[in-house]
Amino acid sequence: MRFPIKAKLTIATLIPLSVAIFICWLTGVFILNSKIASQAQDKVRNDLNSAREIYLNEISHIRDVVKFTATAPYTADALAKGKTGDIASILTPLKTAEKLDLFMALDATGKVLYRTNNPAASGDDRSKSLFVARALKGEIVTGTSIIPPAEMVVEGAELARRATIGVVPTPRARSAEESVERAGMMLIAAAPVRDRAGNIVGILVGGVLLNNNNALVDKIKNIVYEGVQSGGKDVGSATIFLGDLRIATNVLNSGGKRAVGTRLSEEVYNRVILRKEKWIDGAFVVNNWYFTAYEPILSLEGVPIGCLYVGMLEKPYTAIKFKLGFIFSGVLLLGGMIGFSVSGYISTRLARPIRELENMARRVASGERNVQIRVHTRDEIGDLAGQFNEMTRTLMQREEDIRELNRDLEQKVQQRTAELEEKNLLLVKTRQELVRAEKLAAIGELAAGVAHEINNPMAIIRGNTELLQMSVPPDADNREEVDTIFQQTGRVERIVANLLRFARQERRHLGSVSVNGLLREIVSQVGHQVPLAGIDIREEYAAPMPEIEGDGDQLRQVFTNLVINAVQAMPSGGELTICTETDAGDCMITVADTGSGIAPENLEQIFNPFFTTKTGGTGLGLSVSYGIVRDHGGRIEVRSEPDKGSVFRVVLPV
Repeated sequence: MRFPIKAKLTIATLIPLSVAIFICWLTGVFILNSKIASQAQDKVRNDLNSAREIYLNEISHIRDVVKFTATAPYTADALAKGKTGDIASILTPLKTAEKLDLFMALDATGKVLYRTNNPAASGDDRSKSLFVARALKGEIVTGTSIIPPAEMVVEGAELARRATIGVVPTPRARSAEESVERAGMMLIAAAPVRDRAGNIVGILVGGVLLNNNNALVDKIKNIVYEGVQSGGKDVGSATIFLGDLRIATNVLNSGGKRAVGTRLSEEVYNRVILRKEKWIDGAFVVNNWYFTAYEPILSLEGVPIGCLYVGMLEKPYTAIKFKLGFIFSGVLLLGGMIGFSVSGYISTRLARPIRELENMARRVASGERNVQIRVHTRDEIGDLAGQFNEMTRTLMQREEDIRELNRDLEQKVQQRTAELEEKNLLLVKTRQELVRAEKLAAIGELAAGVAHEINNPMAIIRGNTELLQMSVPPDADNREEVDTIFQQTGRVERIVANLLRFARQERRHLGSVSVNGLLREIVSQVGHQVPLAGIDIREEYAAPMPEIEGDGDQLRQVFTNLVINAVQAMPSGGELTICTETDAGDCMITVADTGSGIAPENLEQIFNPFFTTKTGGTGLGLSVSYGIVRDHGGRIEVRSEPDKGSVFRVVLPV
């Protein structure tokens, strides 16, 4: 590798300075990152404590409502008498006023007397519930519990619907995951109801469903983070998990909706749910990085049934780190630039003559010519400059010679390429016509021989059939079979006639043919051969139209065949267009339809003998037409698209 003198001088000056700047930069960035991250984790730890207090206050609110209702004298009287009407008049208004999702009364044995959500369901035994069992012993019990799907249905269809959460599929699979979670996570309080003698006459149970209870998590977010935003997004967020499933959250997914139904990361799940430990660290939540804090939510038995989460977006802190890092880096960069400028100035002064020669050489390499260096030094650099000037003059002359040779060569190559492309195209067309002509000639010979051989026996069959028709009365039982033989004999004779036409055994009778008149005659008579119901015929004939030399009967056969084919391609009706025009001594006849069209794979075969896609067709119509047009010195062109129709164009010399 080659290093210029200026670079060597600059590097020698900058290496010590760069090392010092780099060490200072690393130290500063490390201190900034560690301090900001530490403060963010402390903040989110305190936020988790605040969220826990709000969560516990919600439980305390339910406890107070249930406790004060249970201690009211009229509540004990209503439960002791077992009158559901009196119980309903007490519980239903309180449930609405205190925004409870569950409020029910049980008797002293643990059987349900009344449910506010589902009054029709009563009498079931809830004494095995730990909340009820402890309340029957005289305790006021509060906590969080999981209500199975079957019990949620009993508590009311609306409550069961609110508890239902669609689970978002995740690649992490600890167990067989269901697509819907129907169990409910509830804050529950249960209190005994005592009569005036102090005896327990029943139990009151109240609760708030956490599934889809976004009011609680929004309350936590608003109190803890006070609506602080960054870039139009809330900085803080809160979530309640049932197991590892988000059942209430204000974390948004990529679609801007609450990410209810998504799952906890496996690492956090193992730490918080399985090991019952807190998690305070950075984590990727749904679609963003957060400073997060998790703690388990325990049941009355002390078993983790979910967890409480608070988190702050990392982006604001990352922006602060970037801003401070940018300022710090800018200061160091400014010092480095000052050192670089001083070093560059000194090295430039020392290496200026060599740099001038380098620049001129680069200009020559990029294509400039007639470049002259002016270096007024009486040393080796001056000698080098003189030789460089001589080299550029010689190089300019040689390149001019080469460009002249290239121009001549390019012209010859273009000329030969154009000639070769033209000959290749002509060769391909000639080869296609030759193959088609050989095929038609071979099949024509075969067709002529077969037709001649068939004609004689068919004449005998036809004569005998006519004798049978004369000898068999019209009302005889077997007269229908004789008529069928006569009809099929005629069909065979028509096929033989087509074979002879294909083999071009018929002689042409040349004369002057008026194309427009011939087409008008065909259109007026074609209705006798095929039904024209639903067919709109448009005739667009050029006027004046010169007559052409040819066999009128044969050309009639060609155009009749094209018109019939077009009509048969439109069984449900359509538009048939027939037009004529002249161009450069040619007469062009176009027959277009809006029918079913021709499949691309069949376009190359439609003029082949015996190829047909019609039921009952012989496949000779277009082959015969092709041969007649070619004998008249013309050609047939076709273009078609499936379901859009076909266009046949016959070009004949005037």
